[in-house]
Amino acid sequence: MGAPYDDCTRWRVLDIYNRRSAANTLEFIDKMLEQFPFPIQRIQSDRGREFFAEKVQKKFMEYGIKFRPVKPASPHLNGKVERSQKTDLEEFYATADLSDFEHLRENLECWQFYYNWQRPHGGLKGKTPSQRDAELCEKTPLSEEVQAMYDRSKEHIQNANYYVEMKLRKLKESL
Repeated sequence: MGAPYDDCTRWRVLDIYNRRSAANTLEFIDKMLEQFPFPIQRIQSDRGREFFAEKVQKKFMEYGIKFRPVKPASPHLNGKVERSQKTDLEEFYATADLSDFEHLRENLECWQFYYNWQRPHGGLKGKTPSQRDAELCEKTPLSEEVQAMYDRSKEHIQNANYYVEMKLRKLKESL
């Protein structure tokens, strides 16, 4: 049932943190859950250690979110995120004063609003993310439906080391 939002990276929730940590990741997950106009079914990420903290993965499970880290050295598997970060670099950070952290956060909020509500997107045929989401709202599953589809027995705390994770999966399959 994930079809309408397989490309949900078009909707942006942004923030700035002084470092990558599990605590900041947990805070950002709460912010995403609050601001996304649709339920989050899965999170695909790079292999940053902050995502592999047990408390982060347990939070994903608590909310029925599948955690799908990409294979190491495979930025092409995260192409939509890479593209959106390029847009941020070219259209926001190129003009932002990075030395003024307090105003940077305010300006980032303005950029996020502009990106989601006013900026036409070529990938959305000139529509804004909010316009596209309005078109899909009838097809979008409700949070309760997403929760009902989530099978916790298929999820586990993943190891940050990809090769160890693959060996553990093979071992589990052989049992």
